[in-house]
This record gives sequence, structure tokens and C-alpha cells, in this order.
Amino acid sequence: MALSALLLLGLGGGLIGFLLSVLGAGGSILLLPLLVSGAALPTREAVPLSLLVVMLLALANLGPYVRRGQFALRPALILGVPALAGSWLGGSWVKAGLIAESVQLGVFTAAALVASWLLTRNSSQAATVKARPALLAIQGVLVGLLTGIAGVGGGFAIVPALVLLAGLPMQLASGTSLLLIAVNALVALGALGHWPAQSLPLMLPLLAGGALGAVVGQRLAPHLSDRRLRQGFSILLIGSALMSGLEAWKRQPAAEREEQAQQTVPQRSAARRDPLL
Repeated sequence: MALSALLLLGLGGGLIGFLLSVLGAGGSILLLPLLVSGAALPTREAVPLSLLVVMLLALANLGPYVRRGQFALRPALILGVPALAGSWLGGSWVKAGLIAESVQLGVFTAAALVASWLLTRNSSQAATVKARPALLAIQGVLVGLLTGIAGVGGGFAIVPALVLLAGLPMQLASGTSLLLIAVNALVALGALGHWPAQSLPLMLPLLAGGALGAVVGQRLAPHLSDRRLRQGFSILLIGSALMSGLEAWKRQPAAEREEQAQQTVPQRSAARRDPLL
């Protein structure tokens, strides 16, 4: 692989590690577009590789949040258990070929835009909101489906759900999100049923950059304001949604041309056999 691509992956991994350490989310928001657009991987390879890298980075960043007591067990269970079922279901749909590549990227784009809009709501309302377990469980199913279909850890949806539906402050939501991301990604990876063996070398620059970004983020996380974190996360979501939406638009015509070509092959074969055609 070209040196420029390795540097791009290393820088991307650094930003992903930083975001996971300060936000408890955002890794897969950047990683999937990075692998699809930057490394030119097909979605079939990018999705499991994204899940694997985000799972490892989420676990690596979980420790400091646990030591600071920034973890909420009850909301994690209410959201996390339904999310596991959704992850397995979404991954099974992809494995069965029921979800097209352009649809995977389109789902990712729509979800990122919705999550960005939710985070721009008044933070004082999020801080005083009463916990709504039923809505949190429904959100868990949706997060799981996103994980299985689009290959994302789900943090970009988990964090807004914990802030707006469970009434958690951003730092507490971030720590809780990391564990849910790791478990969610593991279940979705199992449901997909295939291992990105040829793309595994790409993990090295991603994980190296992610480790460095995590160290920087862990030092800064206690000093960053809740409001700034929400604003930064919202901007990141919009940028990633635009990247993924563009990639989905670019890949849709190619998929249609391939399908049309496959349909014309039998017609040409029949024409050769029958001179009247």
C-alpha cells in the first residue's frame, strides 16, 4: 500500500482514538468512510474491519472512565440488551445478501444526520429530562440494527440516546457508551460470519494512531466542557454523513450497471443459439 494511504490511516486512527476517549463515540463515524473512500475497500470488507478496530479501541479507552466512576449500569442494560438482538439481526440480513452496499451507506448517512440534529438540542433540556426506559430500549434495537447493517459501533446513536432519553451528562454517557460499543461490535461481527483476512494489515496504522490519539484524549477528557463536546460531535456527524452519502451516490450507478450487464449476458447467449433472434 502507498505511503500516503498508510499516513492517512494513521492520522484517521489518531482522530478516532481521540474521539473515543473524549466522547465515548465517533470512531466508526470516521472509520467506515475512511475505509470505503480513503482505502477504496468494498463495503463487505470495510464493515467487519471497522467493527473489529472500533471494538479494540473502545475497550482500550474504557479503563479511565471506569476508574473515574463514569459508567451507568442500569441504562447500559436497558439499551444494551435490545441492541445485541438488533446487531445480530442486522448482521444476519447483510450476511444473507438482503442489504445492498448503497443501502448500507445510505442508512449510515441518515442515522448520522438524525443523531447530529438530536445533539444540537438545548443541553439544559437534556440534563433535566426524565429517564424513559421504554424509549431507551427501542433506541437500543435501532442502534443494534445500525451496527449490524452499517458496520458502526453505534456510539453516535448511543450517546444521544443516553443523554436525551436517560438524562445522563455527556461524560457519563461517553463511558457507558464505550462498553456498549465493544459488545455490540462483537455480536455484529459474529453475525456477519466472515473475517476481513486480506484487509487485516490495515489495522496496524489504525491501531497505532488510535493508541496515540487515545493517550492525548484521556488527558484532555476531564477538562472539556459538555457543551463543547456536544457541538464538536454534531459537526463531526454532519461531515461523516456527507462523505458517506456521496459514496453511496457514487456506488449506486455502478451497482445498477453491473446488474444490467448480468441480465444481458443470457440474452446474448440465447441470440447466438437462435439465429432468428
